Amino acid sequence: MTKHKVHITDVILRDAHQSLIATRMRTEDMLPACEWLDQAGYWSLECWGGATFDACVRFLKEDPWERLRTLRAALPNTRLQMLLRGQNLLGYRHYGDDVVEAFVAKAAENGIDVFRVFDALNDVRNLETSIKAVKKAGKHAQGTLCYTVSPVHDTDAYLAQAQAMADMGADSIAIKDMAGLLTPAVTAELVGKLKRSLDLPVFLHSHATSGMAPMCQWAAMEAGVDHIDTALSAFAGGTSHPPTESLVAALHDAGHDTGLNLELLDKATRHFREVRKKYHQFESAYNGVDTSVLLSQVPGGMMSNLANQLKEQGALDRIQEVFEEIPRVRQDLGFPPLVTPTSQIVGTQAVINVLGGKRYDTITNEVKKYLQGWYGQAPAEVNAELQRRAVGREELVEERPANLIPRELEELRKQVGALAQSDEDVLTYAMFPDQAKAFLEQRRDGTLQPEPLEPVPSGRGGPVSSKFKITVHGESYDIDVTGANPSGENERRFYMTVDGVPEEIHLESLDAGNGGERKSGGRSEATKEGHVTTSMPGNIVDVLVKEGDQVSAGDPVLIIEAMKMETEVKATIAGTVKAVAIAKGDRVVPGEVLVDIE
Repeated sequence: MTKHKVHITDVILRDAHQSLIATRMRTEDMLPACEWLDQAGYWSLECWGGATFDACVRFLKEDPWERLRTLRAALPNTRLQMLLRGQNLLGYRHYGDDVVEAFVAKAAENGIDVFRVFDALNDVRNLETSIKAVKKAGKHAQGTLCYTVSPVHDTDAYLAQAQAMADMGADSIAIKDMAGLLTPAVTAELVGKLKRSLDLPVFLHSHATSGMAPMCQWAAMEAGVDHIDTALSAFAGGTSHPPTESLVAALHDAGHDTGLNLELLDKATRHFREVRKKYHQFESAYNGVDTSVLLSQVPGGMMSNLANQLKEQGALDRIQEVFEEIPRVRQDLGFPPLVTPTSQIVGTQAVINVLGGKRYDTITNEVKKYLQGWYGQAPAEVNAELQRRAVGREELVEERPANLIPRELEELRKQVGALAQSDEDVLTYAMFPDQAKAFLEQRRDGTLQPEPLEPVPSGRGGPVSSKFKITVHGESYDIDVTGANPSGENERRFYMTVDGVPEEIHLESLDAGNGGERKSGGRSEATKEGHVTTSMPGNIVDVLVKEGDQVSAGDPVLIIEAMKMETEVKATIAGTVKAVAIAKGDRVVPGEVLVDIE
């Protein structure tokens, strides 16, 4: 075996905490380790992209561009790397070419050196604009193979995709094994053939979920791989990646140079070991070896997301049904790899199929767009009957989807208006309009507050606190109970503050003459066929009817966003809209009457 240098990319600043603590690590907890990371000898550090942008704006109330600039200043000697979803960028739809070009240019300007570019369907047409933009910026464009297993995904298909990306100007090829499905034999074959057929560096990115990733890394090294992704041991294992220190020690012992300093790595990992305790409330339940992924192919981040959604609905006991439904939905959609955004598209539809009791009785807007061709070409034939039901008589998109998207950057600039103080702010708004608008308004008003962190448990007994953090259907609240007194035989009055605002809460017994009716958000429980409700908690995106409207069974009456996917909720019967109990922006839960039809 020829001895060669194996370069290491550490994902401690992005994928490691995205996989294990829901992308919640704050910039302030990264900075103390940057001096050691910068001196350790990494080829690159992955620190941006993926879900970090969304988490910064939605939960941490940090400007993601400021994070990038801060890390660039703290890591002057090391390449910074990001994960980019091709024409999706960091959002959940395809953007116009002008938005893609502007985003890549600004990311490069603010500090990104290496762009790992992928498409969820491995449709190389969706990589053209971003790869060209990276090259124009003079940065490293890495074409990515999203590895999955299906009747249509084989080594020849991946080699053809790699060649197409090389022809587009890719500087390297990455194998992205997001669910930990690679086996050592397949890894050796794929890496070996890539090295022989292309004169480009080959990277391996394999999650540890199934327990095979360390074996795959070693097989890749023996086959001539140039770069391997790892995570410092403080955030390694589970649905993250194999530990950096272990691989470095093994490679050194085998005579392979990595250029990494284990003493500096140890200092950094000790820091992150303490940091991890701070985020204990976000710890994934899937932080060990989970071989069920070999059957369901569900990536770890998707597992924890599905578990949280089902827990909210009191249906966690049905998660195995969802895991069994996911491969069936995936087959119906032509075997897409399960990676953002297709993992959300498939996962959300599978949950709706299981909880709704009838497969595809409700079809999400994203599944419709997918089957119409707006995400690109499916890897295999889709279920024709499902496609007909979802798309109807609308035309299918056969060409590169972005060809049909007009230039939109100036329109987005007008929409965000004076809230945007820079081109970067406009691009943040382009990614997540609602969340970005709230973020920019709070920044303007000086009211930015990150979600609270729970105190680290001491493990010792003590007085019962009157302060709590509760999560209801995905929304978190700080509760401080300040007093209570009985108001009547069946009612008690509690005085408390909710997120610092004084509230007076009345708790009434279900036996207090209300017939056991459950109230939530001022809405009654659905009890008859004309009561339109939802099977998933979410936010109202749009209300399509008003009181007095005539509707037919199957007409859409509202649009809800759940699990980052939008779904039309339809009329259950024909009749007249008697009442509408929701408005755009409302948070709703399963079983509530949202629209009443007579």
